[in-house]
Amino acid sequence: MQYKWNYVKPSPEAAAEAEELSQRAGIHPVFGKLLLDRGIREPQEVKRFFKPQLTDLHDPFLMNDMQRAVGRLNDAMAHKERIMIYGDYDVDGCTAVALVYKFLLQYYANLDYYIPDRYEEGYGISKKGVDFAYETGVKLIIVLDCGIKAVEEIAYAKDLGIDFIICDHHVPDAVLPPAVAILNPKRTDNHYPYDHLSGCGVGFKLMQAFAVSNGIEFNKLMELLDLCAVSIASDIVPIMGENRILAWHGLRRLNSNPSVGLQAIIEVCGLSERELTLNDIIFKIGPRINASGRIQNGKEAVKLLVEQDYSAAVEMAERINLFNEMRKDIDKQMTEQAVNHVKEMPDLEDRKSIVVFNKEWHKGVIGIVASRLTEQYYRPVVVLTESEGVATGSARSVSGFDVYGAVRSCADLLDNFGGHTYAAGLSMRVENVPEFARRFEEYAENHILDEQMEATLEVDAVLDFSDITFDFYRQLRKFAPFGPDNARPTFCTHRVYDYGTSKVVGRGQEHIKLELVDNKSNTVMNGIAFGQSSQARYIKTKRAFDICYSIEENTHKRGEVQLQIVDIKPCE
Repeated sequence: MQYKWNYVKPSPEAAAEAEELSQRAGIHPVFGKLLLDRGIREPQEVKRFFKPQLTDLHDPFLMNDMQRAVGRLNDAMAHKERIMIYGDYDVDGCTAVALVYKFLLQYYANLDYYIPDRYEEGYGISKKGVDFAYETGVKLIIVLDCGIKAVEEIAYAKDLGIDFIICDHHVPDAVLPPAVAILNPKRTDNHYPYDHLSGCGVGFKLMQAFAVSNGIEFNKLMELLDLCAVSIASDIVPIMGENRILAWHGLRRLNSNPSVGLQAIIEVCGLSERELTLNDIIFKIGPRINASGRIQNGKEAVKLLVEQDYSAAVEMAERINLFNEMRKDIDKQMTEQAVNHVKEMPDLEDRKSIVVFNKEWHKGVIGIVASRLTEQYYRPVVVLTESEGVATGSARSVSGFDVYGAVRSCADLLDNFGGHTYAAGLSMRVENVPEFARRFEEYAENHILDEQMEATLEVDAVLDFSDITFDFYRQLRKFAPFGPDNARPTFCTHRVYDYGTSKVVGRGQEHIKLELVDNKSNTVMNGIAFGQSSQARYIKTKRAFDICYSIEENTHKRGEVQLQIVDIKPCE
């Protein structure tokens, strides 16, 4: 991929402000700029950012309908009503169900949980799920990570005498379902101070409010934070504000005392002997939880996440790991087919979007394939398959383009849709697919900017190798966990040279292990450039080149840093 490097040199005024903040906070001047970029301007804010405090979590009763939700939950318990915890089949939904179920089970036994089948029931609340609740005597359903658009299904449940508490974070329509309480920080009448919670995060706020109303100490909620971290990482929500607090403490819990189910997944992933990061969740833990819903049923993932016996949990984790291996095989095959489909598009170079449809594709993997195509072609993508006579799909976006808005512009063609700025799900009649593709492309043509279709690296600072000490790295680590709105900082160094010992490595000789020097110091810097072996010949000529990179600790040499090189550009 050809990256465009984007570096905006601070103005003299901004540089002076960054210098002042860094001096007051006792950090390297580069980090003063990074903090200002994140809207942090005072030393006390720096302290809260670097060491988030659970006491800074917002009062859960600031969320619309929270008092009503807790009142209905307490009433159900007082009258010994059967309660169902219902959630989506993805990581966010499964962790949310596990969190609420585990916490309430400590105080109330008449509980059940339910995850709809992706293939038989589809996304969200299903009539089958409501019927099952009715048949098993359920009077209250707490629905997590979905439900905000289920107007008809919740009305149907209400006629059967079943109440709903909705805990969702997807964008609502103008008409809200007839639920007892709707907890969603994206409501247009929202009063809650933070509107980027994950679905699991909204579930946590309900449990926080439940604890307050029943005099339960906050430390009882601490064991749920590992599930919050898994949810926040996997759902790609911003890592600022309240999400940063939950993710920071959730990672500490995940590394020190994870729940039995998560410990079993960590073991199966081969991550037991290392400090876990949000990236480990995104690329290792999350996909295994997701694989259950993609290949079998998400209820198996919830069963694992609430399991108390470790040997039973390991057995379940190994089964889910097999699902993940199956998912990877299907994913690889479908991605190859989708790429071939895209290559055959006669007007590909002129298109602002990609819509592909194949009725044979596996419904459980279309979101992954959409993400792969977005990464490869850098434009908004919709991947569709056919399920029970209906075209069902997933949309993914590029930076700055609202794919949910693009999907919503075609609402008259759709049976159902929902999502966020960067990801959406949708379904429609098969005969509507061509017109949808035309209208989606038309919307993209009118709304996407050329620069949004370029793979861009945002460079945070230009460094010399002499700047990159282990103390510099220790300060950099305080910015973690990284994610949306708090991206891992990317740095640039100009005119570096091979020290003479760089070499191509990897099973397929696709990577370069680098030892580099710059022209301003005698520092020899280690680095790894994944998938960039095509640059090796130039590097060995001893000519100068520029590098763009992030900084990590060298896992083989503790106390040393290495560069993870994202891009290499020969100097002109």
